[in-house]
Amino acid sequence: MNYNDKDQYGIYKNSSMHANGNMGPGPGLMGAETLLGNDVYNHRDEKIGDIKEIMLDMSGGKISYAVLSFGSFLGMGEKLFAVPWNALILDTENKRFTLDIEKDRLENAPGFDKDNWPDMADSTWRELIHSYYSNKTL
Repeated sequence: MNYNDKDQYGIYKNSSMHANGNMGPGPGLMGAETLLGNDVYNHRDEKIGDIKEIMLDMSGGKISYAVLSFGSFLGMGEKLFAVPWNALILDTENKRFTLDIEKDRLENAPGFDKDNWPDMADSTWRELIHSYYSNKTL
């Protein structure tokens, strides 16, 4: 799924063209609801998941993480991963996100299940996640 498919308010249907060739407010400014469910691919063009949730830092007013799902079949065996927002790249041509990571590395990434979310505000957890995804061997 992509953000155009979820655009129930017409955010991306604006007929005015921007100097960068885009229409509407995207990709510089996008609706959070339209990003949920967006596909995430790696640099090998392999689908590695989709965005289940966007986590906001309420004190700083910024997006901290995208929560991705990976490895499920009809929701069974789903593993969730919090990926630092700045590790994702918006691919406007294919209307999806890219995460520069190998599939096997993502399978071994720190993850959690939907019934056992980590304390994402914990500084130790945050350092672990940011360190994992900033590793140059992604």
